[in-house]
Amino acid sequence: MFSLKDLKYQPIPLPDRIDMPDTDMIAAAQTYYQTMRRRHSVRDFCDRPVPKEIIAACIKTAGSAPSGANHQPWHFVAIENPDLKKQIRLAAEEEEKRFYAGGGGDEWIKALEPIGTNADKPHLEIAPWLIVIFAQRYGELADGKRYKNYYVPDSVGIA
Repeated sequence: MFSLKDLKYQPIPLPDRIDMPDTDMIAAAQTYYQTMRRRHSVRDFCDRPVPKEIIAACIKTAGSAPSGANHQPWHFVAIENPDLKKQIRLAAEEEEKRFYAGGGGDEWIKALEPIGTNADKPHLEIAPWLIVIFAQRYGELADGKRYKNYYVPDSVGIA
């Protein structure tokens, strides 16, 4: 939270800016590409435990994403509790049943056919953690007044 006096423009230096020679940037870009090309939209989850420190590092990284007006209009919740994951699965499957029963529209449902998705979401219980991101359309000042966050869906999507 911050107050109205904090809303005045103050340049923020970037202490971790890195100047590299072109050869180092090319090598870093290639390494990054090799890592990123192995990521996928996974529909097969492992139940192997993941240390909380890894989840915290992932959330910390996501939380550093750019956002509209630099508001970071989100908060994250990491869920490991099996009972809560089951409740989330059941609620998600109810919503998905409505979607696949026509709520998603024929075109969208047809587009999903090649990847074989359906209303069943067992991965929500299999995955050792669920990380849920909540969008915040408004923030709150120290005095309790609300302010609008900008580009919320875009910002949350980037995070």
